[in-house]
Amino acid sequence: MKEHQRTSILASTTGSRPGTERVNGIRKPKGQPALRRQAQRGFTLVELIIVAILMLILAGVTLPVAKYAIKRHKEADLRLALREMRNAVDEYKRYSDAGLIPVDLGTDGYPKELEILVEGVDLVGQIDKRARFLRRIPIDPMVGTDEDWLLLSYQDEPDSGSWGGENVFDIRSSSAGTGLNGIPYAEW
Repeated sequence: MKEHQRTSILASTTGSRPGTERVNGIRKPKGQPALRRQAQRGFTLVELIIVAILMLILAGVTLPVAKYAIKRHKEADLRLALREMRNAVDEYKRYSDAGLIPVDLGTDGYPKELEILVEGVDLVGQIDKRARFLRRIPIDPMVGTDEDWLLLSYQDEPDSGSWGGENVFDIRSSSAGTGLNGIPYAEW
């Protein structure tokens, strides 16, 4: 057998060719430095920039949606607080119309103050029995306190911005903001 054939058979069995060598499983020509495996790891600058741009786009879309959801949640809390207090005022009025609680002159059967709904009133004809209509005065979620509710008395004009002080007929938020439906919170 010729020398050339013997070398090629030997090369095919060992996996190397004449003039090449294997370094870390990679065939390379003799005399060239070995390729470093670490250079093939990681991300390129272009890939990192593309990922950063995509994250900015997602954040830009998510932020307005989150703000809208927070505002919608606060509005739901406001509706619930107004409904709770208005139901308490209506229940107080039903009790006074039925003669179950004493009625102060000039109040038309409505509570004199909002705090009376929490403190409760003595029931007529019963000893040591009080009727409470609210556990606590809810916090206005748009303002953040329970002391800034706008009160209207039965004698006030419906669009009045001040409380006459005779009684509590209606409750509104004191927030100057506008709801998602376009109606100011003070008109809810």
